[in-house]
Amino acid sequence: MKEYATSLTANLCSFARAYHSSFVHKKIFNDYLSFDLMGKDLYEKTGLLIQNKFKKETFDLNEWLCTPSIMHELVEFIEPIPLSRIAFFEKELAAFAEKHGKIQYVICGAGLDSFGFRNADPNIKVFEIDHPNTQKFKKNRIKELEWNSSRLVFVPVDFSKDDMNLELIKKGFDKNVPTFFAIPGVSYYLTLPVLEGTIQKIASLCSAPTLICFDYPDETTFARPAKHRVSILAEITERLSEKMTGTYSTQEMKQMLRRHGFTVEKHLSPEDIQNEFFEDRKDGLRAFENVHFMTAGNW
Repeated sequence: MKEYATSLTANLCSFARAYHSSFVHKKIFNDYLSFDLMGKDLYEKTGLLIQNKFKKETFDLNEWLCTPSIMHELVEFIEPIPLSRIAFFEKELAAFAEKHGKIQYVICGAGLDSFGFRNADPNIKVFEIDHPNTQKFKKNRIKELEWNSSRLVFVPVDFSKDDMNLELIKKGFDKNVPTFFAIPGVSYYLTLPVLEGTIQKIASLCSAPTLICFDYPDETTFARPAKHRVSILAEITERLSEKMTGTYSTQEMKQMLRRHGFTVEKHLSPEDIQNEFFEDRKDGLRAFENVHFMTAGNW
């Protein structure tokens, strides 16, 4: 399978947003540009990956995508985290912008995030950090779509050799402007010291009020039976060459953030996420039992 855009797991998240926005009546979040940004080719190939039980090396790209055949996988494993996460992140972003007026929004590992083109607030300047290859795909799609945004800045960063802070400053980041940092879906693949390194860099970069928003899997992640969906999702990501390694307790997250001058502003447990985003749904969508959302500020 030719791998387009971001990682395969990031493509699955994009597929979830595109499908949900296009076909589900009671929307958790309407990412109405996600299908266009993804493109029909990548959308269908990602759907075929799901249809063939995530066996990336063994399926025929000439197959037909039969959406009903993937509904169980979509509802059970693919949609819940990215849909509730983007809804939470952008709700917190809107509150931050309302409080501070002119702000910067930095998305770490932006992938096919579409906010830069959905953004209607002239006071929000968006910086998308991602690998150069990912951004090349995205820029090509934007060119094909003839989209334009004067408030979107691409920041290519190869973390194996580039300094995130230096690259942000090169692209016009202003450390004196209040900034909202989003770190979506990253902590699952990092150890605590590596994640802490990113928090430390953010702390050293910013002089103005800063809010960090992220999701993380808790310490129960690998303590469930093999047939539990948390365990199955971990197997799926490993099958896609993206092994989950990170687990964190809420207490160690708070302590780590405090070491770098950040205080937890909001913490949503799995139960909180269920109540806020999935209550009274009839389609089987429900919060993952091990996933938390958190924001932390430096004021």
